[in-house]
Amino acid sequence: MWAGEWPDVGAPLSHAAIVARELGIPAVVGCGNATTRIAAGDVVQVDGARGTVKKVR
Repeated sequence: MWAGEWPDVGAPLSHAAIVARELGIPAVVGCGNATTRIAAGDVVQVDGARGTVKKVR
């Protein structure tokens, strides 16, 4: 299931942020190395209001 996004680069007006806003899903842009630290199948919690991405399991 996909319910959020956390691209390594970006800004509030980046494509990823705009798409997330339009789809109504949380996004944290500019995460640096998040995509190298989170593998396929990992469960993460994305808090767009706080700007955090937390690996749950």
